[in-house]
Amino acid sequence: MSEATLLHTDRLTRVRERVSSAGLDAVVISKPQNVRYVTGFTGSAGIAVVTSTQAHLVLDFRYLEQAAVQAPTFGRVYAKGPLIEGVAGVLRDLNVRRAGVEADTMPVGTFQRLQTAVSPGEVAPLEGLDALRWQKSPDEVQTIRRAASIADASFVDVLPLIRPGARERDIAIELEYRMKQRGADRSGFDIIVASGPRSALPHGVASDRVIGPGEFVTIDFGAVVDGYTSDCTRTLVMAPAGDRHREVYHVVLGAQEAALAAVRAGMTGREVDAAARTRIAHAGYAEAFGHSLGHGVGLAVHEGPTLSPREEAVLPPGAVVSVEPGVYLPGWGGVRIEDLVVITEGGCEVLTHLPKTWLEVGA
Repeated sequence: MSEATLLHTDRLTRVRERVSSAGLDAVVISKPQNVRYVTGFTGSAGIAVVTSTQAHLVLDFRYLEQAAVQAPTFGRVYAKGPLIEGVAGVLRDLNVRRAGVEADTMPVGTFQRLQTAVSPGEVAPLEGLDALRWQKSPDEVQTIRRAASIADASFVDVLPLIRPGARERDIAIELEYRMKQRGADRSGFDIIVASGPRSALPHGVASDRVIGPGEFVTIDFGAVVDGYTSDCTRTLVMAPAGDRHREVYHVVLGAQEAALAAVRAGMTGREVDAAARTRIAHAGYAEAFGHSLGHGVGLAVHEGPTLSPREEAVLPPGAVVSVEPGVYLPGWGGVRIEDLVVITEGGCEVLTHLPKTWLEVGA
């Protein structure tokens, strides 16, 4: 049995344990990241059905051969119509009386169609499948490390372009090109290049705005390698910088350093978030930090566990999370500094290695 087959057999076992603990006969896995994680199948149209003894992939014609190679331990079910009808047929054939579905992914209409199709059987929401992906294997961490390295090097490539007079969109285009040139499958998300007052927009994707002097420029980017993404943010300031620029930047940097020093396996996401949030609040910017400190990163750029005031889950060793405090002042600008880390028993390993020291361009 190959190493990949052993890996997916272990993941399938953990899915079955979750299904059994929920009192279900089967689970329907439709979220693409979970389908890939459990089966190995990377196509865009496939739904897995797992029972205590059976494992099937419901596919359309395009992916039958691909699934045979990528998911050899799963039976292939050819759905000539909508995939969900093929799923219903599998559930009926297996005499499933109670099937779990990913309620946060499945549309209400699809849920209702599936419920009707399996009646008098029951379809019930199943929580917690995403949590199976929280703790990354050494191979997963290594893949994310490669993605981060590509993103780091690509940022260095474009750094000379980040100057007053440059257009945000041109920087984003060049950064994405460089990441692909260096081996990335694609950009992990729409690259954020936000300058001047737009840097106060936490998700201000690149626009046609021209960068001006005396402005912050926040750049948030990530590379995808073999399905796994990286995530990094750096904020620069165009000369001439003022005292307020320096103050806000160092408040955010100090908050991030506090969180990086605090995070370790066994803490809750809320506790790590507090390490940074307290520093920002003490500096007088509590209302200017409105998002969570961080989130899990892997097959999705936003997954669990989160580092937020509401996260009571304990962080496991091997989880990969972003640590990204920010201060955003509408009408003026903002700063975010983000690193990607893998959590260990004794702390964390930082996977992104770009400098975070104050960088005043053109000074």
